[in-house]
Amino acid sequence: MLLHIGKILPKEILDIPKLGCINLHASLLPKYRGAAPIQWAVLNGDKQTGVSTMYMNERMDEGDIIFQEKTEIGDYETTGELWNRLSKEGADLLVKTLTEIEKGTAPRTPQGRYFTMAPMLKKEMSKIDFTRTSVEIKNKVRGLNPIMGAYAIYNEKKVKFWKVQSLDDDMASSLIRKNSEEKIMPGEVILANDKIGLYIKTGRGIIKALEVQGENAKRMDICDFLRGNKIEEGIKFE
Repeated sequence: MLLHIGKILPKEILDIPKLGCINLHASLLPKYRGAAPIQWAVLNGDKQTGVSTMYMNERMDEGDIIFQEKTEIGDYETTGELWNRLSKEGADLLVKTLTEIEKGTAPRTPQGRYFTMAPMLKKEMSKIDFTRTSVEIKNKVRGLNPIMGAYAIYNEKKVKFWKVQSLDDDMASSLIRKNSEEKIMPGEVILANDKIGLYIKTGRGIIKALEVQGENAKRMDICDFLRGNKIEEGIKFE
């Protein structure tokens, strides 16, 4: 029996099907048990994830593993993009699993003691902390795309960041205002130009905004956004 619900089934229900109950989970168990495995893989900057089929028991995502399929995560792949890929890979793995169960040849591998959790996301996570590194901010932006989006405040207005590029300190140094005697603080706008783009200092490195969304506006390319929204160099995003 295969079910997709948000509750843990009691043992008396799980014992009804003679071949057991199975589940498809979007991680390489026992990593990322819980409600948001795809999101946390992207938020944490993982390079690899996958899908797992398992026999269900009365505990959350702890059942014996049947099959797993690994896949690489792109450096700029979003949660939505990865979700779409894993849904297709998971469907194929599920067909394989059902075929082997029907033949009586499906393996059964206990997960073991060590695991990590992937709890539900909270709205307060979506605010960008510019004291973090540019890579961490990039991962937050793509990890929350398209679920809720990551945002910052500029001139008391919320700006959502849907796509950004991470620049390391060496790449960023050429953008820092030359001959500046003042230390550039995290969140400070280094460059804002409707032909070049928007560059913001972080705790380490710089992010280049690629796609943003202003309050009560649609998502748009950063250069289009800057043509209609003045952002001054030296002003901070909070």
